[in-house]
Amino acid sequence: MTGYDVVICGAGIAGVAAAEALTARGASVLLVDERPPLSLTSDASSECYRNWWPGPDDAMVALMNHSIDLLETLARETNNAIALNRRGYLYVTTDPARVAFLRQAGEAAAALGAGPLRIHVSPDTYTPAAAHGFDGQPDGADLILDQATLRQCFPCIADTAAAALHARRCGWLSAQQLGMTLLEQARSRGARFLRARVESVEVANGQVSAVQCDGQRIVTGAFVNAAGPFLRQVGRMVGVELPVFSERHLKVAFEDHLSIIPRDAPLLICADPQTLPWTDEERAMLADEPEVQALLGELPAGAHCRPEGGAGSAWVIALWAYDAAPVEEFFPLPPAPYFFEVTLRGLMRIIPGLEAYVDRPPRPSIDGGYYTKTRENRPLIGPAGPRGSFVMGAFSGYGIMAACGAAEILAAHIGGAATPAYAAAFHPARYDDPAYRARLDTWTDTGQL
Repeated sequence: MTGYDVVICGAGIAGVAAAEALTARGASVLLVDERPPLSLTSDASSECYRNWWPGPDDAMVALMNHSIDLLETLARETNNAIALNRRGYLYVTTDPARVAFLRQAGEAAAALGAGPLRIHVSPDTYTPAAAHGFDGQPDGADLILDQATLRQCFPCIADTAAAALHARRCGWLSAQQLGMTLLEQARSRGARFLRARVESVEVANGQVSAVQCDGQRIVTGAFVNAAGPFLRQVGRMVGVELPVFSERHLKVAFEDHLSIIPRDAPLLICADPQTLPWTDEERAMLADEPEVQALLGELPAGAHCRPEGGAGSAWVIALWAYDAAPVEEFFPLPPAPYFFEVTLRGLMRIIPGLEAYVDRPPRPSIDGGYYTKTRENRPLIGPAGPRGSFVMGAFSGYGIMAACGAAEILAAHIGGAATPAYAAAFHPARYDDPAYRARLDTWTDTGQL
């Protein structure tokens, strides 16, 4: 092991995608991680993807559109080994006052390149998503205002639903299969994996020259920080203080033995902020615990769930980032009291049938990871630090959907090739611009679920 063109720190989905993109361009690559590939936060993904992103410009939509193009190409080349579907994201409101908000969101997304907004006020004008596959599906979004259509196409949704916005170039896939496919492609072109800890990065005359990994000195001219939740710590090895922080995000899986969530459902999202319907006894109990008293107040929109597994499965996964305060990264993740109970109640607003599980809940399985992110929730992709030092991270839970497109940008930076116009929105040097930093104060919607 004498040297490589590129050494990548981190073998999550970002690092694996980077290795695939770089080896496709002829580079010799070493992936380094103290854990097995795809086994930290990439293994706890909700596995979803979307081109549905807010502004203030079209950079995120452009990145996601291209990355989804690459996912679809890979699915076709592998007979859909990655189990890609395009059922969409269904944002549901029970508040008539928020229907205008959904319409504005659809119009804004259309203006940014996500596809046209179609508005349905009568039956028979809306085309439901196919349960399987991804070809032949519309893009853009459908704002469904017709109550008969909502009841027919989404029977689990509350009768009180005022409207639903179905974002169409969205769905989910097998993140593990995607990662392993990319890893095998990289390995077939000569990439190697070293299970070790990156201890330091050597810099000579302002240029990366070697990486120390568990006592081994590996000569290289390019080092990529793809360390996920450890992005800051690894950045400091090359003298860079990356502008990122982490939030703890969890997901719960449970058996829907009452078949409340249809097996062909899209991702179902509550678009309403809400105060949960605790009983008096529950409210008194929560009031006595200072660390969870916030659960008694208004919680943000965004509780969401989807069916998990094939036709014979009864599993559902559910998520709600109702507590997204910045935290220090710590593994294993500390326990989260009441997460299942809170998420279940949050989903009851749009899926009232879930109330059947409140008194007799199924046994939950809870896991998750850290969303490492920038203030505006856009990734860092490009040079950072001395010559030959690069970063690819801060994907904040959307690494599965963005990795392929982001890896192409990274490979272009390393190879000195041209990058697409939208790549400038993700360059770490964007924070050097005072006008950009000032604009962050007006950034209100980061697109985080």
